[in-house]
Amino acid sequence: MTDSVTVRRQKIRKDHTRKRFVFFLLATAVFLIVVCFARQFCPYDPNAQVFSVLEPPSVRHPAGTDRFGRDMLSRILIGLRTSVLSTLVLVAIITAAGTVIGVLCGHLGGAADALMMRAADVCLAFPGLVLALAIAALLNGGLQNAVFALAVVGWPKYARLARSQTLALESADFIAAARLSGDSSVQLVVRHILPNIAGPILVTAVLDIGTMMMELAGLSFLGLGAMPPTAELGSMMSSGRSMLQTYPWVILGPGIAIFAAVALFLLLGDSVRDVLDPRTGR
Repeated sequence: MTDSVTVRRQKIRKDHTRKRFVFFLLATAVFLIVVCFARQFCPYDPNAQVFSVLEPPSVRHPAGTDRFGRDMLSRILIGLRTSVLSTLVLVAIITAAGTVIGVLCGHLGGAADALMMRAADVCLAFPGLVLALAIAALLNGGLQNAVFALAVVGWPKYARLARSQTLALESADFIAAARLSGDSSVQLVVRHILPNIAGPILVTAVLDIGTMMMELAGLSFLGLGAMPPTAELGSMMSSGRSMLQTYPWVILGPGIAIFAAVALFLLLGDSVRDVLDPRTGR
């Protein structure tokens, strides 16, 4: 009786985990569609300075206007597109670069492994955002330079994760059998190592989207990211920070947009982790 109740509870938990994953996956897909076609959803030209300045939220301007008379809702939508797409490119870069470096170091070893891991240690020895600030400042800011700066400090985590997973697999029986069957190093990596380490790396990447979005917005907020008149959520919050008490919608709109996007990606990451966890997802 006790065993049947336990099995039933496990089945209910698995079903709930899968439904939660599907829900957040669909929600994220809809969100990305809106982001990609943000221009079509904008009620006005985001750069048109033709409206009354600092107009409060109304039916005509649901998010109000900024100090230049631009529609805030249109700029928030375009800012979301800029922030999200830049973050996705950033996460793709650090995931791919870190995974390739980590797998090669773990599989080949030798002097290259020692050199790359010492380089990763140097990057990890500094607070990530502080190092990114220094790099972005040296490059005179800009959105592309901000992405590059965060990529420099972001790849070591993936390299260490991929390397540790690869080293754990190197002693596995199926890897030894693949070597005996004549598989080359490239075949071992592509057919056996990468598929078996993809789960932890995928979970880390999805959870990193929200974190990287906040850090990219932070660099823009400090003037080291997107430059005016480019609509980007961090720079929009920076331009309105002095008006928080008098015209709060100028900074609250972009802030709510960042919060909603980060929360969605974090919830998606949690659901992906639960689905890939053998204790709950299978």
